[in-house]
Amino acid sequence: QVQVIESGGGLVQPGGSLRLSCAATGGTFSRYATGWFRQAPAKEREFVAHISWSGASTNYADSVKGRFTIVRGDAENVVYLQMNSLKREDTAVYYCAVDPWGRATTQRDDYEHWGQGTQVTVSS
Repeated sequence: QVQVIESGGGLVQPGGSLRLSCAATGGTFSRYATGWFRQAPAKEREFVAHISWSGASTNYADSVKGRFTIVRGDAENVVYLQMNSLKREDTAVYYCAVDPWGRATTQRDDYEHWGQGTQVTVSS
């Protein structure tokens, strides 16, 4: 059974940075595509970024392009989301999800395993 765990959320001022981590156990994480999604209060869960299983391909939502970076860590079972120049509108619960089929899409339904989420609050 694949388990996905996010960490690294917190409170940060506008313009600040945070790094979220996504770790997975129970499967071959290095073979999975990994995505980050977020959900703000009263809003739909939306795509943020994804990375292919090899790390060679990444994709970002327009709202975070140029500010967020998704990378695979040196350890095989960790993916990071580096978030810079944070804005108030980035406030949300951030979820990591993995797709064992390696499709690396923007669609929530393509991701089979999800973490519980980590809260990111951008506020002064």
